[in-house]
Amino acid sequence: MSEAAANVKLIDRDEGEELQRAELYGLLARLWIAPPDAELLARFAVAVTEAPQPGGFLEAPWQALVAAMRASSVEAAAAEHDTLFSGVGKPDIFLLGSFHLAGALNEKPLVALREDLAALGLARDAQAADRGLTEDHVAFLFEVMRYLIAGDDLAVCNLERQRQLFRTHLQPWVGTALADAVEQHPRAKLYAALAGFTRAFMQVETQGFDMIE
Repeated sequence: MSEAAANVKLIDRDEGEELQRAELYGLLARLWIAPPDAELLARFAVAVTEAPQPGGFLEAPWQALVAAMRASSVEAAAAEHDTLFSGVGKPDIFLLGSFHLAGALNEKPLVALREDLAALGLARDAQAADRGLTEDHVAFLFEVMRYLIAGDDLAVCNLERQRQLFRTHLQPWVGTALADAVEQHPRAKLYAALAGFTRAFMQVETQGFDMIE
């Protein structure tokens, strides 16, 4: 968890930096897919709050996230998640890219994403399908990025594939429309901090990909 506070770089990378990026994507996927359980809250209770590089861009939002996790509980986190993202009928906030990009679910952005995932040999698993989660869920996209960073198939798991997926399916909405919606919700506390950290991480990734084009 302490590594997740590091300021992530994409230029002059080594395996440790790539591992940090993959771990951050994995952590974000876990936090957006479901409220934290007791084990995850316990891990945050002992998480280092200072980045290895003091003053790094991710340090302040990471500290805010750690503080919010420590101030929460399993019950409070579950209630907030349900208020924001679940409930009967239309949720207050959708975690699906199609909604934020096209204004409705199952629209062209999802079709395009499925085509790109098929080209990578990827698809949602049976568990996600059973829960009705489409591939444009932010957590699913973060998991795909984690795989493209840490996977062993170099024909797929490479920087160019990461850049393409990020530019097309994450950058246009995750750190902007989604983060804005969560941070502005009057009931968001823990998830406002998560949105702030997610926004900052998306900015770091955007700047990194800008430098390689």
